[in-house]
Amino acid sequence: MPIIPDYYARLVESCDDAIVAKTIDGTIIGWNAAAERLFGYSAEEMVGRSIRHLLPADREHEEDEILGRISQGEVVGQFLTKRLHKDGSLLDISASVSPVRDGEGRIVGLSKIARNAGPYLENQRRIREADLRFRMMADNISQLAWMAHPDGSIFWYNQRWYDYTGTDLESMQGFGWQAVHHPEHVDRVTTGYRLSVAAKERWEDTFPLRGKDGQYRWYLSRALPVRGEDGEVRHWFGTNTDITEQREQAEQIRVLLMEVNHRSKNMLAIVQALARRTAPDDAGFVARFEERVRSLAVNQDILVRREWRDVPVLDLVQQQLRFVETARGGLMLDGPAVSLTPRAAEVIGMALHELATNSLKHGALSRDGGKVTIGWDKGDADKGDADKGNADKAGPAGFRMFWREEGGPPVAAPQHIGFGTSLISDIPRRSLSAEVTLDYPREGVRWELSCGPEVVAGQG
Repeated sequence: MPIIPDYYARLVESCDDAIVAKTIDGTIIGWNAAAERLFGYSAEEMVGRSIRHLLPADREHEEDEILGRISQGEVVGQFLTKRLHKDGSLLDISASVSPVRDGEGRIVGLSKIARNAGPYLENQRRIREADLRFRMMADNISQLAWMAHPDGSIFWYNQRWYDYTGTDLESMQGFGWQAVHHPEHVDRVTTGYRLSVAAKERWEDTFPLRGKDGQYRWYLSRALPVRGEDGEVRHWFGTNTDITEQREQAEQIRVLLMEVNHRSKNMLAIVQALARRTAPDDAGFVARFEERVRSLAVNQDILVRREWRDVPVLDLVQQQLRFVETARGGLMLDGPAVSLTPRAAEVIGMALHELATNSLKHGALSRDGGKVTIGWDKGDADKGDADKGNADKAGPAGFRMFWREEGGPPVAAPQHIGFGTSLISDIPRRSLSAEVTLDYPREGVRWELSCGPEVVAGQG
């Protein structure tokens, strides 16, 4: 079907882009509806006028350049510029200009296509601003930061990485970071990192990195997967935090604790020597006293090893009763993974040591076939309310422990209440606000302790 003559006119008129036809000297001969909407002038106002009517004073040279290039048969590709609106405001526009030829190929005019570039330029401004803000944040945080592809190969580092390592992206991209890892750690780190990437799970590790001065510093490194809407990993974002000083401080604290432990043990040795000299005729007293001092020393070792933080109950029981396990095999331990505060561990450890010492001398551990069961759990601190049906009012879990002997010689309550009983009952009551029961049924000693949640590490 042949194209009717006015088809092109309707095509130009219906276009969303402003289309302006000009003669070779810049006189407007065509002005579509989109041009009216963009510049504010009607076709009647603009046809026959020079296109220069739309040019700001500082843009006059542009039209000269355009006309010169068009006269040479060039097409002026898309460019950004400014033009005047009818109300006098400046418009940001994107334009392109093409030569118009007659039937013999001579250039007789120009066709200009223009559109409002304001939204595009605003979007570009926001992108630049967002990029600037990101770089300001990324390059000024205290950590070394990086981003990686889904396969774990790194494609971006922040400036602090380059400042510290003295490297560049060309040498570091992909898995080039292995070059600045300590040779004794790089294989382990690489293996762990690749496993996390393959599993698409967060990664964390600690290792030394070499600086541009050739010295190594320790870093805590973490990486998180950045997922798309479909849940698949799109990128990885990682940071390296310098922990060299924290490690050094921790080591200093450890050394100081060891020194304090050593000095306290020396002091305990002096106390033992004084006890021997003070009561040379009471060998039983000295032996019992030395046992209790050794119990204190065991507690000191446990707390130093745990850096005066939480103490697992199982560790406390095993360490305090090592001498029992050597002498007899009649210990049964039963309880969940629970940790105590340092003060609670000290008090309960001394009570356990005293119970074990007494059992070795007079109770179930004094003969073959005797057995001691030690159990513990996290009981309800406000169990009374819970028993009444007010479970919602029950407090956080406290701590309960028991000692039960069987298979030993017949038991009777002691005639004399000494310091040992204070270690087992009175001191826990006062120091831990505990409920303590100590019974002497014929089949074996029964000791039970119940404390509030404050003795449980991380809960009180």
